[in-house]
Amino acid sequence: MDDKTEELRDIFIDATGSDTVTERQEETRGSLAGGDDEATDERLTDLVATMRQRFDFRSTLVDDALVTVLRRFFDDETDAEIAADLGITAQEVFEARMDLHLVTDVDRATDIEIVTVRRLFVDGADVEACVEAIDADAEAVRRAYRVVESETAAARASHRFRDEFAELLSDEELSTRLASDARRDGLEDATEDLETDVSF
Repeated sequence: MDDKTEELRDIFIDATGSDTVTERQEETRGSLAGGDDEATDERLTDLVATMRQRFDFRSTLVDDALVTVLRRFFDDETDAEIAADLGITAQEVFEARMDLHLVTDVDRATDIEIVTVRRLFVDGADVEACVEAIDADAEAVRRAYRVVESETAAARASHRFRDEFAELLSDEELSTRLASDARRDGLEDATEDLETDVSF
C-alpha cells in the first residue's frame, strides 16, 4: 500500500468508522441540531439556566418545565395546549415564553397600540404607569408590556437564545442531512485526484 492509498484509507476510516467498503453504511441521526434528545435537553437546560442568571425571570416554573415549554412551542402547540400538558394556566405559559424570548406575531397583535407601550417603556415607564396612561383594558396593557419587555431583552442579547433554541429544535432532519453531506463532501475533496481503483 503506497502513501496515497494509505492516506485515503485513513480518511475513509475516519469518515465512516469502518475499514470495510462492501457493507452498507447504516444511516444514523446526527446531533448537529437536536438529533440526540438527551443531549438536546441538556443543552436547553444549560441555556435556560444561563438566561435565569442573566435576566429577571417572572415565571415560577422549574427549568425542566421550561424546557418542555420550549419543545412544545417549537412543535407549534398553543399556550392552552402546553398548559394542559403541564397542568398550569395558559397565562403561566405566556409568562414562561416571555422569559424565554419566545414572542410571536399573535403576541404583538393586541387590542391596544403596542407602539405606544413600547414608547412609554423606552421612556422608562413601568407597567402600572402604562396602565394609567393608556385607555384600554388593564390586562391587555400588562400583556403588551410583557411582550415589549421580552423583545427588548432579546434584542439586547442579539436574539442569541431564541436563535439557539431554533437551531436545536427546528429542522432536525435537514440538519442531519447537511452534516452527512459535509462529511461526504470532505471525503470527496480529500480523495480528488487520487487513484479510484483501490483495494483496502
